[in-house]
Amino acid sequence: VIGTVVAVTLGANFANFLSTHWLPNVLFFLIFMFFAASFLGMFEITLPSWMINKSDAQADRGGILGSFFMAFTLVLVSFSCTGPIVGAILVASAGGQVLEPIIGMLGFSLAFALPFTLFAFFPRWLNNMPKSGGWLNSVKVVLGFIELALGLKFLSIADQTYHWGILDREIYLAFWIIIFTLMGFYLLGKLKFSHDSDLKFISVPRLAMAIATFTFVAYMIPGMFGAPLQALSGYLPPQATHDFDLNKIVRDNIQVYGTGGGGAEHGSTLCDKPKHGDILHLPHGLEGYFDYEQALACAEKQQKPIFIDFTGHGCVNCREMEARVWSDPRVLKKLREEFVLVALYVDDKTELPESEWITSTYDGKVKKTIGKKY
Repeated sequence: VIGTVVAVTLGANFANFLSTHWLPNVLFFLIFMFFAASFLGMFEITLPSWMINKSDAQADRGGILGSFFMAFTLVLVSFSCTGPIVGAILVASAGGQVLEPIIGMLGFSLAFALPFTLFAFFPRWLNNMPKSGGWLNSVKVVLGFIELALGLKFLSIADQTYHWGILDREIYLAFWIIIFTLMGFYLLGKLKFSHDSDLKFISVPRLAMAIATFTFVAYMIPGMFGAPLQALSGYLPPQATHDFDLNKIVRDNIQVYGTGGGGAEHGSTLCDKPKHGDILHLPHGLEGYFDYEQALACAEKQQKPIFIDFTGHGCVNCREMEARVWSDPRVLKKLREEFVLVALYVDDKTELPESEWITSTYDGKVKKTIGKKY
């Protein structure tokens, strides 16, 4: 609902601003860090007591309205646990995402509604409910680690669109590896916070979660050396930002020395040096352009069709497409040999020379950056 209201009232440009500009992304990153700190026990987010008492008084009315305020009071009382979760969902919704916030809020509402419904039908189940205590705090801490990891995505988007060079791929992966390693040790009881109760033994579900966490860490480690990590491709910085990429090193050596050892160097398929090639890149060692006019001129010269890739630094689906479809050897062969590639980054904030500024025929505004131009 929030995403739809933002799009209708403020337009697509504002949604693009929220999803790619450094200010909202850094703000969202700080919000996630704030919520993570709360989950990890640094402080507790609570609502004023008068608000809870007023809602509780309305719950005594009975009927549908009374039931509503009973549930609403529960939400307010548990705000220190649920607030960070709802906040993260609302951030995603304001950024223009649709499916994830809907699923998230549906799950949030079911988590509160389903227990009341089930216990109304099966009241004896109340006797078997686990008591609140250390296990509930452990859930909060695990969610805190997850929010730490997810918050880095927003900082990464700002870093890519403005080319700050703070979070390249291996730095991002290093953060995730450390965060989830610490989470695994926490699940095993090797890491404790001041508000944690003593853990005398490890339950089977907790051990299973620890195994899954360390398996995830083991999966990410090869990514430090250039492994594509297709399952995470939509959430990681592009492969081109990787400083030590073994795949790229091998690929470059093959291009220079040839597969047969004859020392023949493979020539470039480009007509001239691509504009913005120092800051923008194509995946899988593909050669191409980042300016439409330059690519069109080369396509006419080589008598090849032009392949236009509308992409973006913060585009999750673009990274998924590059990792899962473009990586297919048959697709790569066609892209290399049969097309002139041009990648148009619609969210890049690099300012163009004044001679390349254009005035849009759609809104009459002057477009001064690479992203605004396309």
